[in-house]
Amino acid sequence: MYYVYMLLSKDNLKHTYVGYTNNLIKRVKLHNTGNGAKFTRGRSWKVIYKKKFDNKSEAIKEEFNLKKNYKLRKKIKEKYL
Repeated sequence: MYYVYMLLSKDNLKHTYVGYTNNLIKRVKLHNTGNGAKFTRGRSWKVIYKKKFDNKSEAIKEEFNLKKNYKLRKKIKEKYL
């Protein structure tokens, strides 16, 4: 089982990050301790979107689409706020 997720920075509620993983809790902890992706270092993050997939290839496709679709990312962010 894989997850596609979107994070929102807690400090200014401005920055978002999209990724995929098979262990969402562990991955968010890594981001928040500075051991995740380089872009996420130095900030605290909260999950504002997650979607479950049965296989890795579907998750990667969805992650790619969400990363490139800024309108959808903005819509998700506004829905959360």
